Amino acid sequence: MKLSTKGRYGLRAMLDMALSEGNGPIASHTIAQRQDISERYLEQLLIPLKQAGLIKSIRGSQGGYVLGRSPRDISVGEIIRVLEGPLAPVDCVNELNPEDCKRSAGCVTRPIWIKVRDAIAAVLDSYTLEDLVYESQQMSAPTSAASDDIKT
Repeated sequence: MKLSTKGRYGLRAMLDMALSEGNGPIASHTIAQRQDISERYLEQLLIPLKQAGLIKSIRGSQGGYVLGRSPRDISVGEIIRVLEGPLAPVDCVNELNPEDCKRSAGCVTRPIWIKVRDAIAAVLDSYTLEDLVYESQQMSAPTSAASDDIKT
């Protein structure tokens, strides 16, 4: 499975909103600028995220987008599924309709594809936006060695 820009950019936009949670709605042009994403493309990504309830749009002069739920309640896997579809590496193990494959009963390789699908899902579902916010804060925080250098 290869993630397209839909999944990658959509996750970046959602993380941008999570990092700004509590500061009110964020205009799409602000997200687009901060994340170096075309505003037109970003607007296309926001539609399915809004339909899935992951974000809300606020109208008006101070309007924009906010998360639809707490960052701890939104998994990376959920975002990717909304934007990319099922996480299956091949169609015959699609999470939505795994029985669609006519060869599944005698397919020797099917168990491999199921394990690949489940491993991808386990990793993506194990991270929430809250986890990514924490990681982002850790990356931008000065290290203790750098802090010690500043004190001396």
